[in-house]
Amino acid sequence: MLDKTLTVILAGGQGSRLQPLTLERTKAAVPFGGQYRIIDFPLVNCLHSGLRRILVLTQYKSHSLQKHLRDGWSLFNPELAEYITAVPPQMRRGGGWYDGTADAVYQNLYMLKRSGAERVLILPGDHIYRMDYAPVIAFHVQHKASVTVACMQRPSAEAGLSGILDLDQNGQVNSYGVLHERQRADNGGESTAQVSMGIYLFSIEGLISALEEDHDLSGSSHDLTHDILPKMVAAGGAYAYQFGGEAGRVSQDRYWRDVATIDSYYEANMELLDPVPSLDLYQPEWPIRTHHGQNPPARTVPGISGSEGIFINSIVANGVLIVGGSVQRSILFPKCLIGDEAVIHNSILFDGVKVGDRVQLENCIVDKGVVIPAGERIGFDQARDAARFSVSPKGVVVVPKDYRFTT
Repeated sequence: MLDKTLTVILAGGQGSRLQPLTLERTKAAVPFGGQYRIIDFPLVNCLHSGLRRILVLTQYKSHSLQKHLRDGWSLFNPELAEYITAVPPQMRRGGGWYDGTADAVYQNLYMLKRSGAERVLILPGDHIYRMDYAPVIAFHVQHKASVTVACMQRPSAEAGLSGILDLDQNGQVNSYGVLHERQRADNGGESTAQVSMGIYLFSIEGLISALEEDHDLSGSSHDLTHDILPKMVAAGGAYAYQFGGEAGRVSQDRYWRDVATIDSYYEANMELLDPVPSLDLYQPEWPIRTHHGQNPPARTVPGISGSEGIFINSIVANGVLIVGGSVQRSILFPKCLIGDEAVIHNSILFDGVKVGDRVQLENCIVDKGVVIPAGERIGFDQARDAARFSVSPKGVVVVPKDYRFTT
């Protein structure tokens, strides 16, 4: 079954609510967790699930993503028909860019038709979770489904109406995008619903037919969620797979995050520092692969002031050098330099950030290439911070990539 499944990862999203982190990169390429990129998570799920034919559909500012795929994911053997291939818009069907998720797949129908696959697994490239897709494929084949939608129980207030599923007792989807009264279960006063995770497994013939029909419809938004799924559900043969029920080596933590905003991104990173994190990056049976640069080990060094370089409850990647500074409940990506008597607290520093002596950071995200001069304080004066940087609704200060401080 696995060798007859083609995987398509949608990784062209602009991620406008994640700006300024997405000003220079697509959302799927945003760094996460001290050394990863967001796209590493769906890719590693494919790797451990035994899926070896993967198309990554790219579009918005994709250079960083394509470089990461080249450096970290050139591991499959083309001689065995294995590949991870980045596919920008080819303009084979029309002269435009991808116009919606359904249009992105439609523009690459020739690749689907010549793949020899019987099923197409479509994944978002910008969600963080661990999942074994093999049981999803087995479920799909067992039920002879036209489409299988991975779903999970979520508060209905978080879901909107675009992805809510109404299911019968056998897991067949009766309707899509409507919250029925029987779904308003009493859960401590909070209504819950079965919500799509954006993970779709299609029988290839049904998908091709649906995409070709949708392409010719005026007024369609050419979106898988809004246009393709409701029609396939109405036609029958759509089933829902409950996330977290899969057998296999992945732990049943039911962790799933769509880090769509600065605050949700920040919180998902900070959760990794909890005593028992929601997402266990250290599970040996399901390691998260990524690209690792050739950096020396992380090190702490006493500063000229005599202060010891220390870090407490933090993630510190390779190549980090803490020279007399203090790092507390923070995440440091590779090659960061922390100066003497600097205090970093509740913050995320991307690759190569240099922090000068006596700098104080609180509730900050600092993007690549930033050099923070000695004595600077960020995260303590909201008005001053907002005049220079982006500040999220919950007060997270984001220093954009390559920002240069004025004296």
